[in-house]
Amino acid sequence: MNDDAPVLTVTQAAQLAGMHPQTLRQYDRLGIVVPRRTLGRGRRYSRRDVAKLLEVQRLAQGEGINLAGIKRILDLQSHVSVLEAQLAKLLAYQAELYEAERRVFAAGTVEGDVVVVQRGRRAHREHLRLEAAPNDRSGALVLWRPRPARED
Repeated sequence: MNDDAPVLTVTQAAQLAGMHPQTLRQYDRLGIVVPRRTLGRGRRYSRRDVAKLLEVQRLAQGEGINLAGIKRILDLQSHVSVLEAQLAKLLAYQAELYEAERRVFAAGTVEGDVVVVQRGRRAHREHLRLEAAPNDRSGALVLWRPRPARED
């Protein structure tokens, strides 16, 4: 079963969380745990909502935090989750750019097209000639396939 599926009524969610249904309604009004609504405006809670209710109960009873503080904590946790997702996307994008910068290119064997050589693979020596310009300080390496000698 999907943890985000809104399938539990107020009474069912309250029983699972060990709370009174009126407490859940109060949390909804305060914006602490906001369930989804049916077409008839009835509240429907998910398993994730029940877990959030248990966290609210732990913070209130175990830590002595008031409802305004709990709302702020939950809002900040939600914000951190969004930021972590954005960070993961940025790190994946950065890794793609890094790999793109590490690609190796060579002249292809057909009409000298530029091709990507897999990293860690060698070009076949019989197909390519390797030369570096004698005064070139850039460290660039030129790869090409020698043309057959003409018979005049």
